Amino acid sequence: MDGGQENDALDVVRLLAGAPLAQCEYYPTVGSTHDVAHERARSADVELPLLVVADAQTAGRGRGQNQWWTGGGSLAFSLVFDPRDWQLAEVVQPQRSLAVGVAIADTVAPLTPRHRVGLHWPNDVFVDERKLGGVLVDVLAGGRHVIGIGLNVNNSFAGAPPEVVQRAISLTELTGRKLDRTGVLVELLRQLQSAMRQSAADPVGFGARFDTLCLQVGRELTIETAGQRATGVCAGIAPDGALLLEVAGQLTRHYSGVLVHDR
Repeated sequence: MDGGQENDALDVVRLLAGAPLAQCEYYPTVGSTHDVAHERARSADVELPLLVVADAQTAGRGRGQNQWWTGGGSLAFSLVFDPRDWQLAEVVQPQRSLAVGVAIADTVAPLTPRHRVGLHWPNDVFVDERKLGGVLVDVLAGGRHVIGIGLNVNNSFAGAPPEVVQRAISLTELTGRKLDRTGVLVELLRQLQSAMRQSAADPVGFGARFDTLCLQVGRELTIETAGQRATGVCAGIAPDGALLLEVAGQLTRHYSGVLVHDR
């Protein structure tokens, strides 16, 4: 894995002053921010919200068994928070990871006005046809949440696996300039808190944005849930986070699953 780029270090003082955080742990290299965050979340006396962020990960986690490749200059972080502190229901809803995706889109869209930023169900953010970021949401015993985000900011894809090179893109490639990673992260954390609160206060109104941002409408998708596969044409995303597929002339709703085919 690539290390952090020179002169691209995060400013922890700015993060704590500008973002809704109580603590921040910043590592040059770590196995997985998500693993560290899980360990910290199990401590009763940890101050929340806690941000665990790293310049590079050697074993970054994605959804299911997937790994997240972290190049130097990207953002890889996990946020631990108690939903009660943000006036959220403790039980996670299917729309929660999509709400995180909306927060990422709202952070990125002003930086890339010439491109379409949107969601790929269930947990990715794309710009046009290339993957910009991914989301992983875990709920622990007791209700604490761990939200993991990987976002391509100033990184290139030199040394990345071929499948990453083919599908991914970074903000620096889209904008033609190097961005202030600390500023991007502060804004993203603000948008994240706002999205969580809006989704709880007005789940139908906020959830309508999932469909607006869905980039998969009209495409043939195959998802796998508990060993069963369903293939159909994407008809959008419902406000409650369900993927809508037209299968053999019938509209079906899918609340979980792994996307195994997208054409």
